[in-house]
Amino acid sequence: VVIRKKAPTAAAKKDEKVVNAARRAGAEIESVKKSNAGTNRAASSSTSLNTRKLDEETENLAHDRVPTELKKAVMHARVEKKLTQAQLAQLINEKPQIIQEYESGKAIPNQQIIGKLERALGAKLRGKK
Repeated sequence: VVIRKKAPTAAAKKDEKVVNAARRAGAEIESVKKSNAGTNRAASSSTSLNTRKLDEETENLAHDRVPTELKKAVMHARVEKKLTQAQLAQLINEKPQIIQEYESGKAIPNQQIIGKLERALGAKLRGKK
């Protein structure tokens, strides 16, 4: 006598023996083929429209760098005030690396930092002199 029997799990329902038994009994069987079934590829590995556009893009983009006039003006004003790069950085509450990048021309211009430099050095670095 069976008092209670567990319902078959999802894995058991998909088992080949269960499917064959259902076919013999005449039950309806639905089979669905998955698009990437049996492959070792992720669904996102195919090239989409956006990736194709990016691949076809030929324009080289680069960040703006500090112009030579600005880097010379910063260096000249700092030397006139008899400050080192580290002292100037401390005055404007920035890292000494920032001053070094501005004077070497490698920095990406930031208007806030340029404003701090203008105030600390007492020189106009932007616009017409």
